[in-house]
Amino acid sequence: MVRQSTGIPGLDALLGGGLLAGKLTVIAGATGIGKTQLGIQYAHAGQAQEQRRGVIFDVSARGDSQNHAAYAERIAGHELVACDSTSAWQPASVYDRAFEFGDYLHIFDYRGRRVTKQDLDWNEWHDWQAELNQKLEKTIAFLYGNFVRGARRVVVDGVEPTNTPHDSIQLNLFEYVYHQVLRKDPQWVARDLFRAHYHEHAAEAAAHDYAPSDIGCVLLYTSHETMLDDLISRPLDEGDALSNANTLIYMGKIRDGHKIGRALYIAKHRGSACAEEIVPYTIDDTGLKLGE
Repeated sequence: MVRQSTGIPGLDALLGGGLLAGKLTVIAGATGIGKTQLGIQYAHAGQAQEQRRGVIFDVSARGDSQNHAAYAERIAGHELVACDSTSAWQPASVYDRAFEFGDYLHIFDYRGRRVTKQDLDWNEWHDWQAELNQKLEKTIAFLYGNFVRGARRVVVDGVEPTNTPHDSIQLNLFEYVYHQVLRKDPQWVARDLFRAHYHEHAAEAAAHDYAPSDIGCVLLYTSHETMLDDLISRPLDEGDALSNANTLIYMGKIRDGHKIGRALYIAKHRGSACAEEIVPYTIDDTGLKLGE
């Protein structure tokens, strides 16, 4: 099975060579622990391995921006090209190489809105659903359009912590995207995109086939827990994105005497040997580093 480099040599070594393509990896940790930097490094590593960088799908809905553009420029020297989720476009543009979808899509505006059903009244919940339905077509086009152009990595960022994962709008959207776009036969993805007009584009869809098993997905999941020990000891609920992941990596703070540092732990890496150890890491302008 193909392994994808994380862009961090020390982490690749701990993972037996890298992440498994075609599988879900979840990186869990509190805000500010370095998840987004790791995601940027993984996406950028696609340039060397697959000759095309991965894409960033940002589902954050409140709070500050994740600073993806600044991180990409500083860590990889790459200028992220944002996809405009509000502009008019034609579905057939997915096959037009002159049309650039961009490599970053932020699907929601930062409006300070809550993202779990239990926090919303009936009208707010249905407003969310209406917005999701309006933007789902652009999400499918953004991902599918990049896949037919050679992208083989997706980083999903901005998922906020919740006590009830099934009530999270962000996780519901992620589950749909993961199963109905990333893991679905591309010609069926094209059917979902073109709908009644699919037969007009069936030949193009067949000519732009790709293998879903080649696409890696990293979900950056914000946790309530800050300390690594608390993350390691947390129970995994059945159906939780963390329990369904092929690879699960925790990132958190550790106490070393009177100092606080950062470390990660590979809690799960199905189908592959991995290091059973807590590994400190540092972050600088070039991203995460292990063992340096």
